[in-house]
Amino acid sequence: QVQLVESGGGAVQAGGSLRLSCAASGRTFASYAMGWFRQAPGKEREFVAAISWSGGSTYYADSVKGRFTISRDNAKNTVYLQMNSLKPDDTAVYYCAASAVISGISKAYDYWGQGTQVTVSS
Repeated sequence: QVQLVESGGGAVQAGGSLRLSCAASGRTFASYAMGWFRQAPGKEREFVAAISWSGGSTYYADSVKGRFTISRDNAKNTVYLQMNSLKPDDTAVYYCAASAVISGISKAYDYWGQGTQVTVSS
């Protein structure tokens, strides 16, 4: 079992930055690939970024490529999402998730956090 708790969300103006954190419980964190997803009001949950268990592989949605960076610190059981050059379209609830394999598909993820709100104003 892995429990995930996101933090770092908030309100920011367009062009600003935020860093989301996702703290995981359990000693098996380092064996999981981790992903970030987001869901805006009235929209489907969408993939944002993913990172392999070692941190050696990362994948990004085209909409965030070059602006967002996913990273992890296995010693701290934490995964991060650095978000720069934020746009109003980035407004959503952001969720972290854990999976046995790195994937951009939400169904591949077994464990989910409760989400953290990010609001970007123009």
